[in-house]
Amino acid sequence: MANAVTVGRLILLFVAVYVLYRGSVTAIGIAAIAIGIAIILDGLDGWVARRYNETGPLGAAFDIAGDRIAENVLWVVYADLGLIPIWVPLLMLTRGFLVDSIRAIGYGEGKTPFGKDNMMRSAITEWLTAGRPMRLLYGWAKLLAFVFLGGLVGYQLHDASGTLLGDLYGWDPFRYFGWACVWVSVVLSIVRGLPVLYDAFLTYGPQAGRNSTAE
Repeated sequence: MANAVTVGRLILLFVAVYVLYRGSVTAIGIAAIAIGIAIILDGLDGWVARRYNETGPLGAAFDIAGDRIAENVLWVVYADLGLIPIWVPLLMLTRGFLVDSIRAIGYGEGKTPFGKDNMMRSAITEWLTAGRPMRLLYGWAKLLAFVFLGGLVGYQLHDASGTLLGDLYGWDPFRYFGWACVWVSVVLSIVRGLPVLYDAFLTYGPQAGRNSTAE
């Protein structure tokens, strides 16, 4: 059931992305809302997994993979549409590949990114990656950023003037807030990834080997 939710939200996301390229102002506004729903559903699949006792390494990996696909697709699409610099998706892809490659080592040992038997070694890693305040802040910033950029696609169409979307994006404070969410989500993504690399060095790096030898 939880995996079905993950697949469903990815299908919704891909349909919304298609509309961003082909739709009218109104259709793109609806697509932006659909993107927000797809992001929100990331939390639903975790709840469904716990509700139906479907938690486990495979489910956790599939959930993270779905989240990563959604994020990377949107960053690449928004860069392709000229809304953000190309270095943003390149940075996000690099961060994702590094973190997921490291987590793959933990999966082989029966560990998960979160939960009881997790891969975290330090308090700072747990606070940044699993702490509820940080996850909420990052989740909301990412959600608002992706919805804002989706709507911005429609705002840039020549017939956006006089529409609800055009009036909303024509209000300067709204655009400032939207761009703040975009850059906050980028910074938080990098900040939350760095401790994972640090913990991996402690667990699997040369220092870990020396400690094992000493013991």
